[in-house]
Amino acid sequence: MNECLLCKQEFIPEISFLQIFSWSKYREPKICFRCLHQFERLSEIRCKYCSKNMNVAGTCHDCLDWQQIYGQNLLYNYSVYRYNDYFHDLMVNYKRYDDYVLYEVLQEICYKELLKIEADLYVPIPTSPEHQQKRQFDTISAIFSGLVPLTPLLKKKSGCGAQGEKNKHERLASSQSFYIDKEKIKKSFNGKSILLLDDIYTTGRTLYHARDQLLQFLPDSGIKSFSICR
Repeated sequence: MNECLLCKQEFIPEISFLQIFSWSKYREPKICFRCLHQFERLSEIRCKYCSKNMNVAGTCHDCLDWQQIYGQNLLYNYSVYRYNDYFHDLMVNYKRYDDYVLYEVLQEICYKELLKIEADLYVPIPTSPEHQQKRQFDTISAIFSGLVPLTPLLKKKSGCGAQGEKNKHERLASSQSFYIDKEKIKKSFNGKSILLLDDIYTTGRTLYHARDQLLQFLPDSGIKSFSICR
């Protein structure tokens, strides 16, 4: 019997025949079947760039706005879940109330999709120094460090404020908040495929800033992104 990290109820993990005979490492479930199904997976009809759910497949209004800045050089982002109330409550507990153990829930709901995406470098979006000091952990690296090998090439400037505390206009108007960690970056990285890792794609401002900064130093690299939620 396992105890669900969300509802605290005991449950018996379901193990399939394929899992028993799989060569991949078995991951012990951290959440029960009922809680898992509170997360709403994105449908197959989505924006071809950012994964936003749409009624008709194509390019969403957010990405059409980004085309005014980047032309056809838009960022391809893959997300798994829609940002519903249940996901919102999870992130409030994880980030605002510093419930560190919830990183295991976030790992569980995204790892299968993440591992389908191959990249030479997996670069996490960094936490601000202020939040790092307050929480004593980096929220994004905590999620992804146990799933893929991370190459933390970016750092976040002090005093930028959290994107989650801003409205859409304030997010889009935000100035560049990242800089390159020159102790980590190498010339040999240029030309490598890079996957940016984040928890939530809202307007795309954070991920575009991250890509912009990386391309200044790695102009020949192909950069895409993965976010758990859109």
